[in-house]
Amino acid sequence: MQAIRKRYFPALAEYIRSGSEASLYQATELGKTFHNIGPEEVIAVHEECMRNIVLNVESEEALELYNRSFLFLIELMVAYRFRHQQERTPDQRYTEMREMLSRSYRSFERVKSKYENVLQHMDSGIALFDNDNMLTFMNLQMARFLDVPRKTLIGCSILDILRHQQLSRTTRRLLVRLYREIILRRNKYFEFQDSSGRHLLITATSSEQLDGDYLISMKDVSEYKQIEQTAYQNDKLAMLGKIAASIAHEIRNPLTSIRGFIQLLRPHLVELGKEEYAKIMVAEIDRANDIIYEFLNSSKPTAPMKQTISLTSLLKEVSLLSESEALLHNCEIYLESHEVDMLVSIDVKQIKQVVLNIFKNAMDAIGELNGERPGRIDVVLRRQAGFAEITVKDNGKGMDRSTLNRLFDPFFTTKESGTGLGLSVSYRIIRNHGGTIRVTSSAGQGTVFTVYLPIAE
Repeated sequence: MQAIRKRYFPALAEYIRSGSEASLYQATELGKTFHNIGPEEVIAVHEECMRNIVLNVESEEALELYNRSFLFLIELMVAYRFRHQQERTPDQRYTEMREMLSRSYRSFERVKSKYENVLQHMDSGIALFDNDNMLTFMNLQMARFLDVPRKTLIGCSILDILRHQQLSRTTRRLLVRLYREIILRRNKYFEFQDSSGRHLLITATSSEQLDGDYLISMKDVSEYKQIEQTAYQNDKLAMLGKIAASIAHEIRNPLTSIRGFIQLLRPHLVELGKEEYAKIMVAEIDRANDIIYEFLNSSKPTAPMKQTISLTSLLKEVSLLSESEALLHNCEIYLESHEVDMLVSIDVKQIKQVVLNIFKNAMDAIGELNGERPGRIDVVLRRQAGFAEITVKDNGKGMDRSTLNRLFDPFFTTKESGTGLGLSVSYRIIRNHGGTIRVTSSAGQGTVFTVYLPIAE
């Protein structure tokens, strides 16, 4: 069989590459030389050679190559069948050839079905439109995105799909944008975010190999966007650190001098009945100092002073510290730990700062409800694949998607007296500890912060 493969593979590859009559004639000559092997073995050799040929090509091209190889196999099997049967009548030869072609066709259909199944179950959505903008193929992933049965869409034009009764209004709007960008403006790439928050990349392909057809593919690139956002966030924090190191001290020094002179002038302002001016100026200078202090902290957490402690005891301590403030905001803190002796190697002061910052944001979000419902902050600690998972869930007002996307940006805040530096500092602290921090939220439904820290070995 090895000798047969050595002769079969180059002849088949030459025909698939050139498609010439001369290369097809090689199939006839090759079929006449096979002895002491059955037709099933010939077909097995053919399929093995084809698997090697299509090993590094796309699924659509693989189907085309299999289809092209079918004629080569027919020619070879005809010559193979009749190499020692010259005494047979034409009717007998025709009958045997028909049976052989039928078996070969069934084999080809099995291979074709296998590759179609691959296309159907890809993680990317695929739709193929012909020259007249009629849908000729759609896989399961694309049908799930449209939420419409595939059998009702095959043969429809793009406009028919847009008018489909089972199409939701949100999906229809997205398809209109897609039609405008891909079809009318001839853009090859189009990226958008669906209602569930996934980032989807649409790619349009039209080439000579597709005979003028349009191949539309859709891929979920949310993970890639997350990586990109993380890299972008790290760049911004690095830039913030450089700015803080260069100018913060120079601003803070004159503010301290101004505050001192205002305190000296305060008795004279009292005599003039302008004591309120002094209070306002001192308060504003103190506020500016607080902003500069947080600004300086944003560049500090680069080398944590780590020590190994029980994370449960740390969370209990922070919860006790926050209890009184929580009562002022009409809320309670509930701590649930599934791991009593979970040890982590952390900078205690920095991690306390992170947890206190998350608690404070949760209390503020609950306070903005103005007592509509009792406030509740649930803190859950559990082990998750080598990491300590700290979940802080509140039932506050929540956030919309635009706020959520900018939550860790330096100086971004939705509070009147906020600095917009607390969460950006927290993000950097957790990253410097080898962990991650994630947030999920929706307006009116509360917010969930999830912090992952490596467990100490």
